[in-house]
Amino acid sequence: MSDVAVLTNTAVAVLAAVVLIVRFRVNPVIALVIGSVYLGLAVGLGVEKTVETITAGFGEIMVDVGLLIAFGVLMGSILNQSGAIRRLVEHLLNTFGPKRLPYTMGLAIGTVLQSIFLDVLLVISAPLARKLAPRIGKLGTARMATAMAIALECGIVFTVPGVASLALAGLLNVPLGKMLLFGLLLVIPTIIISIAIMTFLFRRGFWNEAKDEDHTFVAEEDREGEPDDEEAAPAAGTGGTAPTRNSGSEGTDRQSSTVALAKRGQKEFPLLLLFAPLLTSLLLIGAGAILQILEIEMPWLQLLGEPVIALLIGLIGTALVTRAAIGQSRVEEAITIGFKESGQILILTGVGGSLAATVAAAGLGDILGGFFSASTVAPLLVVWAIAAVLHIAVGSVTLSAITAAGLLAPIAPAIGLDPVLLALAAGAGSLFMVHVTSNTFWLLQSLLGQSVRGALKSVSVGVSVASVVAILLILPMSLLF
Repeated sequence: MSDVAVLTNTAVAVLAAVVLIVRFRVNPVIALVIGSVYLGLAVGLGVEKTVETITAGFGEIMVDVGLLIAFGVLMGSILNQSGAIRRLVEHLLNTFGPKRLPYTMGLAIGTVLQSIFLDVLLVISAPLARKLAPRIGKLGTARMATAMAIALECGIVFTVPGVASLALAGLLNVPLGKMLLFGLLLVIPTIIISIAIMTFLFRRGFWNEAKDEDHTFVAEEDREGEPDDEEAAPAAGTGGTAPTRNSGSEGTDRQSSTVALAKRGQKEFPLLLLFAPLLTSLLLIGAGAILQILEIEMPWLQLLGEPVIALLIGLIGTALVTRAAIGQSRVEEAITIGFKESGQILILTGVGGSLAATVAAAGLGDILGGFFSASTVAPLLVVWAIAAVLHIAVGSVTLSAITAAGLLAPIAPAIGLDPVLLALAAGAGSLFMVHVTSNTFWLLQSLLGQSVRGALKSVSVGVSVASVVAILLILPMSLLF
């Protein structure tokens, strides 16, 4: 079959999947499988070879990342159940102060908290961000909303064990330790620079509190946990202004928290202890990657640094520590929730691998390899653009990143392009223009007290800025590595 025919049929398969998802509301899993079947038959693989390629592609990526995704989601679900996320945000506020809160909370969400399923992390952290926003002062809602949006979306595609980063690493055969190191090198400056740019725009009149904020949806929830009438009486005597946080109020907050935990039969464990197993697993993965890069032989550390072993250690440790804090029954409840959450992620990741395998079997890699053989920059820009277009149409960061990376994965060996750069570029492109087709957009809009107009600024523009910043940082990296 001619090169033009292969390119045309590949484009038809991808566009058909997008149309099925967007226009006809077909589930993304079904749409991707249909696209894979069409492509295999259209390029002449035959029925048997097409089915074999689809199932093999699904199985191969599950072998690489299936357990990793499951372990990561389970760890996050347990941490969520323990209340560790809420306590971490309060600790960040007390340690770094309100002015730096958007940056510190953004970096925490974009890095260490990425073991938590995106929607769960968003639902847990958004009310905290909303209530802390007034302490920043003017533009507090705008700054916290954009910091949350940027950190959540960047973390899921760049930071191990974010589910999209795990899927991209498995799809492109990137060692997980390498993905961890390169992802951290990218996600930290991307979050900081993007929040700084958006803060600059907000201060120059990009945000209108009267039109861009709408707290109607969350007004009642924000009153929950506030002092009752008797407790609020002293404050009312001072003109009704909310008390500022000082050392006394911090002590009162901690005492109240401890009493509440005692009533539920829980113990308030040190925050570092609750996160220690997760941090240990990430350190082990990083150590394994360093040993591999330096070609140092340390069998015991190489074993512990294997991503599956490291995350298993983290999961076991998290379950044991949390069981002592909140009890066995609540840990089991968290694990049940985690299994439900990981199921849809695993299936979507698997069918993304099926499409990538079918594209490779069709010979697209050889064709595109000839087009881009003279440059490593061009394919990075192409994969970024493809992921961006897919995300605008489909509204799924993970799906658009996996699909774009799968289309260009076959060319990486042909042109000497490090697959980790392709993974990062696909992730960066998939961040572009988070808008009304994304459930994350609506969660951020409603949970952070924004109008739709405000969410279009803080979420759509904010994450798009992060997408552009990321690819501008990736391009110089391609010249160095």
